[in-house]
Amino acid sequence: MKNRIFGFGRTFWVLTMAVLLVNVALAASKEKVIHSFTGGNDGIDPAATLVADSAGNFYGTTVKGGTGNLCTDGCGTIFKLSPTSGGGWKETVLYNFTGGSDGKNPYGGLAIDSKGDLFGTTVAGGSGGACAGDGCGVVYLLSKAGKNWVQTVLYNFTGGKDGFGPGGTVVLDNNGNLYGTTPDGGNLKKCNGGGCGVVYQISPIRGGGWKETVLHTFTGGVDGAVGSLGPLFLDKAGNLFGIAELGGDATCQCGTAYQLSLVNGSWKFKTLDAFKGTPKAGFPYGGVIADSKGNLYGTTYFGGAKGTGSVFKLTKSAGKFTESVLYSFTGGADGGSPTTTLMFDAKGNLFGTTSAGGDSNGDGVVFKLTPSSGGKWKESVVHRFANSPDGSNPYYGLALDKAGHLVGTTAIGGGSGQGVVFQITP
Repeated sequence: MKNRIFGFGRTFWVLTMAVLLVNVALAASKEKVIHSFTGGNDGIDPAATLVADSAGNFYGTTVKGGTGNLCTDGCGTIFKLSPTSGGGWKETVLYNFTGGSDGKNPYGGLAIDSKGDLFGTTVAGGSGGACAGDGCGVVYLLSKAGKNWVQTVLYNFTGGKDGFGPGGTVVLDNNGNLYGTTPDGGNLKKCNGGGCGVVYQISPIRGGGWKETVLHTFTGGVDGAVGSLGPLFLDKAGNLFGIAELGGDATCQCGTAYQLSLVNGSWKFKTLDAFKGTPKAGFPYGGVIADSKGNLYGTTYFGGAKGTGSVFKLTKSAGKFTESVLYSFTGGADGGSPTTTLMFDAKGNLFGTTSAGGDSNGDGVVFKLTPSSGGKWKESVVHRFANSPDGSNPYYGLALDKAGHLVGTTAIGGGSGQGVVFQITP
């Protein structure tokens, strides 16, 4: 059975089912919580993949919490985690969203440039449109000025052709342009009058200011619908790769993978794969990554042999992409319902998280996929979450610290039930 959960500016699907416990190898690893959110000024729900600077500090966002008094439970924060001399970590809140023109509910994390400036989005707030009285969301910059951090809104979404409710991480190119997606807006005649979302570019204007350009407006047809919560992937040639959560195949409407390329000054959209659902992949939420050959990898929330999620590969050959399922989750001890963007290590192993499965309460796992003979992949569970004290429901991807540890977040759980940042020695 499927239940709909309405999040900030987007709709999530979850499975209502008993967790099936299966015999899955648990890789030797060590996990520790490096920050447990209290639900107060330090934030609530760190719904983001973390980013690191050259000094080894990590940065992220919380959907709620902080001191913004226009929102119940706070309007969200931007935080920094710094390693301490004793081997611990210190959390510092760099910015508290007010819920007004600066935006509210930063859902999806940050991008960082070579100067250490931080870029992100909020799913609501701003001054660019009504959007049910909640604001349509913003793209913002957080930059350091002396000892202080200053937030600047680069673009206010209006809820029309430009999209609204951006909930994903932006990606930066070498020219300072930002790219991202929205789940709603665009063509308001589509997707029940709310629009199916857009792919957008935010570009600096000579002399000051920023400009938004819509690169593609989703129709809900073969191109897909609903921009992903995961980041776009930008290759060395400047091509953008992403997923749409819905649309695509006329029967399944299970989402798509797509490419946007700049050709003679115009962006050209191409559907690479229309997901078909079980036993194949279906309903992607995280972004895609690529290997050195240009093959793409990602996860789907449903689909796979058991219908409880998959890891897929799109193999590139002669300009076309062919889908294969590398692993089908059972929803049991191996995990289930991944929304993560994957990560490669130096040996070619894939790491990610699942939002469910694992222990008997379905608190989620960190998993590893190792390539083996015959093109097959073997899954092992690196860590099973247990809600308290180590967190529950890791929706987002992982990052590496300087020592090679995996660092990530959980939406809830921990000592106060408001989410954690964890570190794993794989």
